[in-house]
Amino acid sequence: QVQLVQSEGGLVQSGGSLRLSCTASGLTFSAYPMGWFLVAPRKEREFAAAISRLGDNTKYSDSVKGRFTISRDNTKNTVYLQMNNLKPDDTALYYCNVGHMNDSYYPGDYWGQGSQVTVSS
Repeated sequence: QVQLVQSEGGLVQSGGSLRLSCTASGLTFSAYPMGWFLVAPRKEREFAAAISRLGDNTKYSDSVKGRFTISRDNTKNTVYLQMNNLKPDDTALYYCNVGHMNDSYYPGDYWGQGSQVTVSS
């Protein structure tokens, strides 16, 4: 079955950086766009970033654009989220997802287990 295994998150200071990874199995990884979402305390899930099957098209929410970079390595079945210049408002559980993408990213049914990112001020 499809499994998405995420790296651990971490605790970083404001302005710091962190990279999350998500390794997929049980599917043809290069056939699917991938996305990252976040769930902040007391808030709804929100979209952060997405990447096309071959990595030639990326999308970002306004809140992370210019600070976060999504990338993928199809030889390793892995998608990454490089987070720079982190802010306390970025504190959240981050989830990777297998989805669909055209003008927008549409999350699918498979999710990673979540990575806690905590940014201290």
